[in-house]
Amino acid sequence: MFTVAALYRFTRLDAPASLRAPLADVCNAHGVKGILLLAPEGINGTIGGTRAGIDAVLAHIRTLPGCADLDWKESTAADMPFLRMKVRLKREIVTMGQPDIDPVNATGTHVDAADWNALIDAPDVVVIDTRNAYETAIGTFQGAIDPATESFGSFPAWWQANSDRLQGKRIAMFCTGGIRCEKSTAYLRAQGVPEVFHLKGGILKYLETVPESESRWQGECFVFDQRVAVKHGLQQGDHTLCHGCRHPVSPAEREHPAYEPGVACPHCADTLTQTDRARFRERQRQIELARARGERHLGS
Repeated sequence: MFTVAALYRFTRLDAPASLRAPLADVCNAHGVKGILLLAPEGINGTIGGTRAGIDAVLAHIRTLPGCADLDWKESTAADMPFLRMKVRLKREIVTMGQPDIDPVNATGTHVDAADWNALIDAPDVVVIDTRNAYETAIGTFQGAIDPATESFGSFPAWWQANSDRLQGKRIAMFCTGGIRCEKSTAYLRAQGVPEVFHLKGGILKYLETVPESESRWQGECFVFDQRVAVKHGLQQGDHTLCHGCRHPVSPAEREHPAYEPGVACPHCADTLTQTDRARFRERQRQIELARARGERHLGS
């Protein structure tokens, strides 16, 4: 089994470019794969590897400025969930496009997973899913508002268009691992919303720690690796990924006449050209040939 660690930390990094090569070297030396983002506002990413490899990378990250008490979420995967290691420099570790908000000192009130049900069951609380439409499509909390955004940067515009109808309500927000809520709750506080709450550790912590019999979660949680989705207990879910449009595909959708493995699904079948289909079929053929040789194709 491989260990998968999802992490983020908002902290001031004055020279993130100088941190890139040493971090990549540690990851590569220990066979760790995934993606890590460095920006002046901190670090974010998900990595997979052996227990020893993940421990070595986390130990290195904890030496970075402000990261000594780094928190992360862990799960497991039967196969390596990433194909390569990438350490990238970004303007933001999660892009919202609101440079004046302060996700270090002005976020909403963090709520532990064990206390989340009581909060969202309260009649004066509105629950908002801050993730994107392709993520919310396969699972969300019961009764949550779905902004149906295509990118996180669209959330401020959605709030401006909908804030009037939510006046007087307490706002509870959630996302996959917690990072988007750091910014979205900070944004709402900057907009003058007095009571804003944030699911600490995100959906991943909730699915890890809250018994399924007590859960308010419905469906699966999209994750940004080869597992595609996880469910309660952070077990791998039943969704796969369409290689034509990168949309998660359910078991029922894989029975649809428009579904062709590695080529198209009901979400994109009507948009692909014949050239697209020919290219995707050739890629799928190469993937299957690699699998027959006992290898893993980089395009899989």
